[in-house]
Amino acid sequence: MFHALNSRSAAVSFPAPDTLSGLLSRDVDTSSSSSSVAATPQRLTCFATAAVEMWLRSVHSFLISVSLTEASPIWSSVAGYYSSHYSVRAFAHLFGVFQLHRKKRIVRLEEEGNRLVFRIEKKQGNHGEHKFYWRFVSEHPQLAGDPFFCPNREDQSESDVAHRNKANYSDHVCRFPVFRPLEEQLLNNRVEKISKIEFSAVPVPRADQFPDLDSVQIIAYHRLVKFRQLVDELCKGNRFWMVQRNPSWCPEVMKFSVVEPVFAALYARKA
Repeated sequence: MFHALNSRSAAVSFPAPDTLSGLLSRDVDTSSSSSSVAATPQRLTCFATAAVEMWLRSVHSFLISVSLTEASPIWSSVAGYYSSHYSVRAFAHLFGVFQLHRKKRIVRLEEEGNRLVFRIEKKQGNHGEHKFYWRFVSEHPQLAGDPFFCPNREDQSESDVAHRNKANYSDHVCRFPVFRPLEEQLLNNRVEKISKIEFSAVPVPRADQFPDLDSVQIIAYHRLVKFRQLVDELCKGNRFWMVQRNPSWCPEVMKFSVVEPVFAALYARKA
């Protein structure tokens, strides 16, 4: 996926918005309801850039969540959830999966004989975007058994989406602290705290403890770090990734580090 990006300037490697969905939508229009198309270099490269761009959204959303911790617990929790969701989507695209919402199709990268193809299949009733991507990623061999990645079930109080739903849909949440302008030092302190917290079990957000911002931000942070470390392993020395892995807009305190030895095994490549 990343090979062609090694010979381009990283600054101009991202295609125009909707390039990948546009390519895949045209494939759907010219194919039967369930068929396959060749995994051309252009499409493979677009999956790589889509994965990285989605990860950058995750990092940016995490910083927004951290910045709003005291100013707006409601929006902090929502931004933290979307940081996690964008990480999950980044993994899905890295693993060759993309859901076309308007076309009601799912595209999967598969081996067919001695070549790679994109299999096109109809979207099922239980294939809502969030539910589908989270289940796919949690069941992928690369992440199966990793407690940071699990199906996102809204019928359980202890889940990412149930906690987000509390912010989005519940009435009388009543979380309105006195608004204060955001301060860089508060951001730095919070990021440093989140990156150094030690724990013995993955702190999944709980809707009945809303706003459970520590859990929301801890788990979002570890998910985006996991993506960065996996791509580091897969793309050693890749010109594009070596630039994107350290976004120029990130504050210096964002070092993408985790406390060792807490869950060190989760950040090691599976045998």
